[in-house]
Amino acid sequence: MFNSFDPHTCKVALLAGGTSGEREVSLASGEGARAALLEAGYSVEVFDPAKKEDLKSLIDGGFDVAFLCLHGRGGEDGVIQGFLELIELPYIGSGVWSSALAIDKVQAKRFYIDADIPTPTSLSLKKDDAYSIDEIIEKIGVDCVIKPSTEGSSLGVFIAHSKEDIEKALLDVFKYDTHALIERYITGTELTVAVLGNEDPFALPIIEIIPKSSSYDFDSKYAPGGSEHICPARLSDTVAREIQDLAVRAHKALGCSGVSRSDFILDEEGVSWILETNTIPGMTGTSLLPDAARAAGISFPELCTKLIKFALEEK
Repeated sequence: MFNSFDPHTCKVALLAGGTSGEREVSLASGEGARAALLEAGYSVEVFDPAKKEDLKSLIDGGFDVAFLCLHGRGGEDGVIQGFLELIELPYIGSGVWSSALAIDKVQAKRFYIDADIPTPTSLSLKKDDAYSIDEIIEKIGVDCVIKPSTEGSSLGVFIAHSKEDIEKALLDVFKYDTHALIERYITGTELTVAVLGNEDPFALPIIEIIPKSSSYDFDSKYAPGGSEHICPARLSDTVAREIQDLAVRAHKALGCSGVSRSDFILDEEGVSWILETNTIPGMTGTSLLPDAARAAGISFPELCTKLIKFALEEK
C-alpha cells in the first residue's frame, strides 16, 4: 500500500498546544515536527485544540491525517483521539482506549504486572482518602517517588527520603491531580526505549539518560544541556535486547499503535523496572524519540513519514 505513498499528496493537520500543563512543550514539539514534515514534502497546517475555531476547522478541512504533538491531559489521554474518531480523521499514535490507559500510571501498572514486566512496588491514593504515612512507609519504604497519576513530563513528581518529605509531597501532588501514585524509589541507570509499529512493533536503540540534576525532572528533559543522552546506551547486547523486548511487550500490553516510548530504571542487580509509557513522545530539539530514530539511521522527516504511514494502515 505504501510503496506509492507520496507525501506531496498528503494534507496534514498538525495539532499542538492544548490546555494541559505541558502546553509550551507541545508547542515546541509542534515546531519541530512541522519543520520535519515540510522537509519531507507534506502540506502542513497547524491547529491549537485550545481554540474552538481550530477544532471546527478540522471538520471540513479536507485533511488526510492528523499529526499529534499534544502532551498531557486533553491531548494524550484519549480526549482528542475520540474527537478525531468522530470526525473520521486518521491520526498518528494510539487510539482512545490505549491513550487513556497509558496516561493513567496507576492503571497502566496493572497491565505491566499482567504482562510480567517488572515495575516498582506501589500504592495509589485519592485526594479525599484517609491515609497513614506510617503505613505508606511500611509498604513502600521511606525512600519513594510520589507523582500525579495522569501528568507527564515529570510535572509534580517528588522524591521523598523521610516521613516529612512524604507528607509534603502528597500535599503538593494533589495540586496537580486528584489521584497520586506512590512508588518504591529505585536507583540505577535511567533508560528509555521507543517502539514503532502497529501489528509488528519493533524497538529503536536504547537511550541512556544522564541528568545534570539529581533526577530526570522537567528541566532535565527540556532545557538545553539539562541532560546527556547516550545512544545506543552503554549496555551489553544481551541486556539491551532484554530491555527492548520489555518495551515492545509494554507497547502491546497497553494496546499502543504507531509509537510509544517507555522509561526504565536498570538497578545494580541487573533488574529493569518499567516506570511509564508515553503514547505521544516529544518532538522538540532535545527530545528522545528523534534521537533514537537517528541512531537507527532514520532521519526526523523519515520518522514523521513512518508515523503517518502507521496511522493510515488499516487497524
